[in-house]
Amino acid sequence: MSDSDRLNEDIRLMGKVLGDVIADQCGNDTLALVEVIRRSAVGSSTDHDQLIEQLDQLGIADALHVVRAFSYFALLANIAEDIDHERRRRAHVQSGTPPPPGTLRHSIAHAVATGASLELVTDVVERGEVVPVLTAHPTEVRRKTILTIQTAIADLMAYRDRTVMNVDELHEWHRSLWLQIVMLWQTAMLRLTKLRLRDEVNDAMRYFELSLLEQVPRLNRAVREQVRAAWPALEIDERPLLRVGSWIGGDRDGNPFVTADVLAGTFHQQGTTAMRYALGQLARLSEELSMSSRLVATTEALDQLAVVADDPSPYRLDEPYRRALRGMHARLAATSQRLVGTVPGVAPIGDRAAYGAPGELLADLRIVDASLRTQAATAVADGRLADTIGAIEAFGFHLATLDLRQNSAVHEATVAELLRVGGACPDYLSLDEDGRRAVLVDELRNARPLSGERTVLDEAAAGEMAILREARRVLDRFGDAAIENYVISKCEAVSDVLEVALLFREVDLLAPLPGEATPTVLRVGIVPLFETIDDLGNAQHVLDELFSLPFYRAWVAGRDHRHEVMVGYSDSNKDGGYLASNWALYRSQQSIAATATRHGIRLRLFHGRGGTVGRGGGSSYHAIVAQPPGSVQGSIRITEQGEMISAKFVDPERARQNLEALVAATFDATVSAPTDGLVTEFADAMDELAAMSQASYRSLVYETAGFVDWFRAITPLDELTKMNIGSRPASRTGSRRIEDLRAIPWVFSWSQCRLMLPGWYGVGTAVEAWTAGRHDRTELLHRMHAEWPWFRTVISNMAMLLAKTDLTIATRYQTLAA
Repeated sequence: MSDSDRLNEDIRLMGKVLGDVIADQCGNDTLALVEVIRRSAVGSSTDHDQLIEQLDQLGIADALHVVRAFSYFALLANIAEDIDHERRRRAHVQSGTPPPPGTLRHSIAHAVATGASLELVTDVVERGEVVPVLTAHPTEVRRKTILTIQTAIADLMAYRDRTVMNVDELHEWHRSLWLQIVMLWQTAMLRLTKLRLRDEVNDAMRYFELSLLEQVPRLNRAVREQVRAAWPALEIDERPLLRVGSWIGGDRDGNPFVTADVLAGTFHQQGTTAMRYALGQLARLSEELSMSSRLVATTEALDQLAVVADDPSPYRLDEPYRRALRGMHARLAATSQRLVGTVPGVAPIGDRAAYGAPGELLADLRIVDASLRTQAATAVADGRLADTIGAIEAFGFHLATLDLRQNSAVHEATVAELLRVGGACPDYLSLDEDGRRAVLVDELRNARPLSGERTVLDEAAAGEMAILREARRVLDRFGDAAIENYVISKCEAVSDVLEVALLFREVDLLAPLPGEATPTVLRVGIVPLFETIDDLGNAQHVLDELFSLPFYRAWVAGRDHRHEVMVGYSDSNKDGGYLASNWALYRSQQSIAATATRHGIRLRLFHGRGGTVGRGGGSSYHAIVAQPPGSVQGSIRITEQGEMISAKFVDPERARQNLEALVAATFDATVSAPTDGLVTEFADAMDELAAMSQASYRSLVYETAGFVDWFRAITPLDELTKMNIGSRPASRTGSRRIEDLRAIPWVFSWSQCRLMLPGWYGVGTAVEAWTAGRHDRTELLHRMHAEWPWFRTVISNMAMLLAKTDLTIATRYQTLAA
């Protein structure tokens, strides 16, 4: 049976079970109605008017049954496609053919074959960082309950695909599938209430437990092993290249529900998840490592760990590993009690002093590892113990590094309030950029705060300062890896960055060394986010001025000369359209990288990409590989938003594949990427095409009278804002302007009416006008597509989105407008 036949068989099987469930739950008449509509919709000569008439005649109860039937069938078909994808991937591996792009083996083999620089390879493994950052954007409409049932169905289908069952086992399997689809049918698709931030954090914790806690350390270990195998002379430190970040509970931009209490609660949830996993691993290891000192010789360090564990049980007198690990478990339990106020999982045996930091636990685990390797138990050391060590390396006690984010306008207002109450400047907001910068530079020369915890501030400023004080407490408890970055939305000028520095000084996140008067130690990195087309174009000038400030450059030096800059895909797309946005991002990354190099700063770019093409979506691998030469430098951070989190991390196999693609792309873009610059002829063409495309796009979206009313009429924007699918408001302000609308509901709305406008509008007009009567320009576009990975990726993503655009459906939505 061919792969396509097996896919179709899976779809037919689940479709039949769904149909049987509908008949069982709602009656044969309902199933017959669904079948009539299905045949009308998929026929080769579909009469759309007749289909619409059929649908218009449905009562509300029947309409709901039809909507749910087709929604769940699409969901089941997607599961079948995911299973088929994994089936094809396994067949490819089994065939023995060379690994495809997007795999670690392909990247390393290509680097070896092309004679990659050992210096670059070492730099990636020793200093690089690949960080997918989970965000809670409201494009995941499915409830956690629905996702759980989906996962159960997917597991059943995968089991069927890989297992030969006898008649009884097959009967039981069918019964289990029936049960899950009955539960699916009887579970409400939508929530009754809006998600709280606590719920969004809980949802994120689920993906750590499903896949990330297991797969991240295993992939980090695979990187080290495969690099050592390819370049035996290289000495590779034991450090994680891949880690996980999050915005959930720290992203305050336009979200009034993120408070100091929410930030504290987020780390309670994250810490509890990390402790539950680590304590569980230690408990299992203490059961598994049953080696007897009567049979094997252990190291002196391991014996000492066993002695200080003070295990009173006579049954473990000759089992030093068990005693040592139970002692470590007791210490970690005390740590958990100190950090999160509870000890999830197995209760400890005895009382021990808490670990002060993850490094102390790692040191003990490495003693166990070293001892095992001296007694010919390398296979044991490479099992659960290696996974545990890798997890502590990557996740520590805090689980994921949480970014804080706020809009620059809020910082301006907060700083103005602080300067006013501190008597330093009565009207900061009235100053121009030069005036603001002068005030900020003067203030940052000393460590004197403008306020204290008891200073009376207006409500907004008090809330901002409370968040920052809580952030400092989090760092003091969980360590500096818990919060590494503070992102400034709508960053336009140097003052936007210095304002955050001043806020940091107020709460000792920017503080002097002992005995000094000038603040010099920056505990959290300040990350400017450039979002609009103009801001992306101006980014290099802002950074050049910023890095030229001696005191700021000294702060960066204190952070190992590293600096992060974020570029926004969603808002730049909303601002200038698909082609102009992508080109502005490319140009901006080129200039940002050059600016950082000129100042001797190691750059890490943070890509604010969404799941859809209109928000920077598409293949992460191809997007990273297509970045401007020199802009990746072994490190990258990239947002994983909304529905893409479940799509990528719902099970271990899929998580491994997607995480590996990120690592492989970073490796390729750093080690194997061409070093020559962009062909001038290509750049000139893109300058013209982007400008023409942007003009066409803005003419429609921002300059056509009545566009906003038309957009709101033909898309379900207003309905989406009322749905219980996220904690954040759809707009940063209460206005109806497109400028103030968040990029996510903007793109999501176009997706629902199948126009997909943010992913293509303006490009055709630009290409048509630019090539009119110019065969040489058409040939140039062909060359650009053949020779330039970035251009090829941009066109490929647009083509994919155009294939999903359905003007027949969009025409129906058009009837909703006057």
